Amino acid sequence: MAKRDPFKYFDTSPEIIRLAIMMFVSYPLSLRNVEELLHERGIDISHGSVRFWWNRFGPMFVAEIRRNGF
Repeated sequence: MAKRDPFKYFDTSPEIIRLAIMMFVSYPLSLRNVEELLHERGIDISHGSVRFWWNRFGPMFVAEIRRNGF
C-alpha cells in the first residue's frame, strides 16, 4: 500500500511548509515573525497559513524529529 501524501491538496510546496514549521519550532518566533522572515525571502504567506500548517503538520514533524533524533 502506497503512503498517502499529506501535502496533496496544498498549493504551497512541502519544502516551504516544512521551512515555516521548522522556523516556528526551532526558534522563539511568533507566527507573525515567521511570516515576516518568509516575506523577506520572497515567500508571500500569511501568519494564518503558518498557524494552519502548524495545527495540521506539526505533530507529524515533531514525531519525525523525535524518531530521527534531530
